[in-house]
Parts: sequence; structure tokens; C-alpha cells
Amino acid sequence: MQIRQRVRAHQRLNRDFYARGTLKVARELIGMHLVHDDGRTRRIGRIVETEAYRGPEDLAAHSARGRTPRTQVMFGPPGYAYVYLIYGVWNCLNVVTAAAGRPHAVLLRALEPIENLCEPSWGPGLLCRAMHIDRRLNGQDLCGKTLWLERPASNVQPARIARATRIGVEYAGLWALRPWRFFDRDSPYVSTLTARARSSAVTVFPARWASVGKSCSAELQETLDPYRANTRS
Repeated sequence: MQIRQRVRAHQRLNRDFYARGTLKVARELIGMHLVHDDGRTRRIGRIVETEAYRGPEDLAAHSARGRTPRTQVMFGPPGYAYVYLIYGVWNCLNVVTAAAGRPHAVLLRALEPIENLCEPSWGPGLLCRAMHIDRRLNGQDLCGKTLWLERPASNVQPARIARATRIGVEYAGLWALRPWRFFDRDSPYVSTLTARARSSAVTVFPARWASVGKSCSAELQETLDPYRANTRS
């Protein structure tokens, strides 16, 4: 498992980054850092999986049903958080993209822990739980001081990016066949990895997690033990 050293002095993404083509943004978000500073703890994760949604034509997008109180934030301006709830349990974080009036967004599906992430973060619901993100952050300005995205240090090796169809959108007909999911092909935190593959890859906590602290590493290690137990032959 390749080690990426974290160095502070990162550049935050500005509004212009988000105000571009949604597929381009979704791809370029791979490797960026998501940061949530709630005033007590700063949590940071490296984005390793995204999905692009381009309503209203895209039938997999929430905005395919038009402008509603729920989807209002998707209509822009870009660079804001769209947080919604699924199954009454899981929060999901999207970043609003493209020009104002075009209801596009990119779903963040998985993170690699960088700092103070003590829970599993593979899958959009687990990502939000680990980052302490919920619907109170819906509409949050991603160019502000609470929730933002930033570029990693310039000495970090670029990710090898793959693409595939989106997950859980079979109802969208032909739109479900669009290869609009992007992911780091080398990351064990991508949500579609099997438990066996993940448990064998996430075995040593790399040096870039030193700021997390031993207790947090131990807590995350415990969450992986059941996966290992269930995959032993």
C-alpha cells in the first residue's frame, strides 16, 4: 500500500474549480482532500471515489424531478454542499457544479483517512458519518471555513483513475449505463472492493496518519477486524 506523506500549506479549491463541466470536476476531485472543521476537531480525508450527476436530463439525478425544496441547492451557484438523507439513516455529500441554473452535482463516495478519521469511510453514508457531516451542512459554502476541499501537497503522486457505471441507479434506464463513476484504482477504500480485498490491503496504518494518533488508529483497526474474521478461510 503506497504511502503518501501529508504536508500542510494546501491550496483550497475556489469557486472557479466547481463552475466547470461536471464530469471534469468529478474526475479531478479524485486525490483532493475533503476537510471538515467543526470548531473542535478538524477531520480530513482523501477523495478516492466520486459520481457525476447531470440533471435535469440525467434520470439518475435528483434534479430530474425539477426544482424542489430538497434539490434547490443543486441549481447553484456552484461550490456549495448538497447533503441529503437516504433510507432515513445515511447522509450523503455532494458538491454542486457547473453554471448556476444547471442542476449538476458530484457525489463523494469514499475517502482515505488523512487526519482524525476514526470510522470506516468507504461508501457515501459511511463517509459522512466518519466526517461528522449531516443535513445541517446542506447549502454550506465550500469556499468557507467549515467545510472545504483542497489540493494535496505538490509532491504527492497523482492517482491512477478508472471509471465505471454509477451504483444503485438501475431505475434510470439508459442513463444508468453512463460511466460516470470515477475512482482511484489503487485505493483499498473504494466502496466496491470486497471485504477480503480491503481487509488484506488495509493492514498497516501508514505514516501519513501519524496526526490521527494511536487511539484513533486502534479504533479504525477494530472496525476492520470483523471483515477479516469473516473472510478467513
